[in-house]
This record gives sequence, structure tokens and C-alpha cells, in this order.
Amino acid sequence: MINIFIGYDPREAVAFSVLAYSINARASQPVSIAPLMLSQLKDIYTRERNPLQSTDFSFSRFLTPYLSGYSGWSIFMDCDMLVLDDIAGLWSLRDDRYAVQVVKHNHVPKEDIKFLGAKQTKYEKKNWSSVMLFNNARCRALTPEYVNTATGLELHQFKWLGNDDLIGEIPHRWNHLVGYDAPNPDVSLVHYTIGGPYFEEYKNVEHADAWRRELKQMQHASNK
Repeated sequence: MINIFIGYDPREAVAFSVLAYSINARASQPVSIAPLMLSQLKDIYTRERNPLQSTDFSFSRFLTPYLSGYSGWSIFMDCDMLVLDDIAGLWSLRDDRYAVQVVKHNHVPKEDIKFLGAKQTKYEKKNWSSVMLFNNARCRALTPEYVNTATGLELHQFKWLGNDDLIGEIPHRWNHLVGYDAPNPDVSLVHYTIGGPYFEEYKNVEHADAWRRELKQMQHASNK
């Protein structure tokens, strides 16, 4: 079973649904998909919202190993994404030498504001945590207490590992940053990090048509 946790924000509910559909539609192995909804984490996630966080799941993503019982492997991904490839391809990249595996972007945002007026923050390892392959047993430092109290940089810069050598790399195609990376029609995972095509302001971004096609396919019902 491929275990996937997707960040959930009620302002982007349609994004979660389309992403989940895009994963299931292409998966060649059984998949379990769970939304990280704060309404379902009230007894676990008690952290007050930081004015700088742009989504509900800015920090709750780091509960993935805990919610997995610190066992096996799990994938986390933001909801503002679209999977255009078999997720088993990403799953097959699991490497026990590492505690977590990511696309190691060199991402320095140029804008100060992104979708829904959220402030764009800039820091080292920006967007590394937007897609993570967690080797859960090696991420026991991510207890609910730690996730609730650690600083944003401690979490997103993987300070909890104590050693960057424990961060493995996955191919760039598994986290293509729309609006930053050079346009590429042949990617496995599209990340609408500035804003998804479900927002009027971003309706014409790269791969917007692919997202709308996926939405239409998800809504299809046959009476035959």
C-alpha cells in the first residue's frame, strides 16, 4: 500500500480532490490517501496559527510520521499539485539510507505576495518540504510536542534531523514549480506554488489546462 498524506486547506478544497483523483487515476498499486485536516487533528495539533503561514498545513505536514505510527514509508504533498504519472514511480525511489527524501530546489521567490494575499516567505531549503518521502522510523523526532512547539525554520529546514546527510534527493520531475522552473510538458508532478488555476488570478498558468481536464474527468458520471 502506498500511503499518502495531502495537506488540506478549506480554501482549496477542490485542489485536494483533484490531486487525489489524479493520483488514483494513474496508480498501478493500491493507494491510501488521507487529508491533513485540522478539524480531525484537534487533539494532536494544538499549534496557534502563525501570521506568516499561508496554509492550514504549513506545519501539520510534519505529523506524517507520527500519524503513520513511525512505521514504514509515507508520502506527503501539498494540495496545490497535480500528479501526471504513476505514483508508484515516486514510491519506488525509497532509500533506507535516508530519513527523508525531497526535490532539493534552489528556490528564491521574487514576489512578496502569493495566492489569497499570503505573504511569500524566503528561506534556505524553500519548497523542499512540499513533497516528502518519509522513512517514518527514522523521523521519531517529529513528535506532536515537537511539531507544536518548534519554529517554522526548524521544521522546514529539517533541523530535527541533526544532519543534512539524512536528506536524500528525488528527481526534479516529482516537484515541478510552476512559474519558477522552465516550462516543461514532461513532468510527473506539477506544483502550482504561487497559485493554482482554480483561482481566477492564476487561471492561465503553466499546466492549467491539464488541471481543468482532470477536474472535468473527476466530475464525469456515466449512465451507461
